[in-house]
Amino acid sequence: MKYTSVFDIIGPVMIGPSSSHTAGAARIGRVARDLFGGQPKWAKIHLYGSFAETYKGHGTDVAIIGGLLDYDTFDERIKTAFADAEKANLTFEFIPETAHTEHPNTARLVIGDDETEMSMVGISIGGGSIEIIELNGFPLRLSGGMPAILVVHDDRAGCIAAVANCLAGYNINIGHMEVSRKERGNMALMVIEVDQNIDKSILDEMSTLPNITKVTRIKN
Repeated sequence: MKYTSVFDIIGPVMIGPSSSHTAGAARIGRVARDLFGGQPKWAKIHLYGSFAETYKGHGTDVAIIGGLLDYDTFDERIKTAFADAEKANLTFEFIPETAHTEHPNTARLVIGDDETEMSMVGISIGGGSIEIIELNGFPLRLSGGMPAILVVHDDRAGCIAAVANCLAGYNINIGHMEVSRKERGNMALMVIEVDQNIDKSILDEMSTLPNITKVTRIKN
């Protein structure tokens, strides 16, 4: 494995006790919140492997809820996340699973409100780093460590070029990009990691492009 920073090894500034089980879990929850577009009203959190076995002792549970409340890895409020969630009218349930997954620290978050529901699978790969590997059934690879844009669109010719040209028009460089689809000609998902946070006005402009359904950003 190639490390780009010493923090990939020793982990970020964080509330303990574990970089993978606590800091990584908080980041998974926070990315889920970003992708959902705000705080959900309810959450069902399915835990697999080591997460399922040790989530109470290692603080994985409070960390994920803290992330859903927009708490960063170093936020002392992670310790009181359960009580804070009750005050914020966020209900939640943890469901330990026995099914085998490719990575031992895996969580599937199903979150929603009165109108919308979202499913996301994240893994904590160590040192506080994470990867998002699935969103609403779409396979993807998203690190959560760089600003990113997720574009839901119709699987039509020209969509990818239109989004790339929009970013180029604002001199925004693409660091990583991938596209997935469930069926040919149906709905597709673009995942674009960029070098800088993107202003909402640019997202609004992308949303008006032909065949674009939804544009979401993840800030660094």
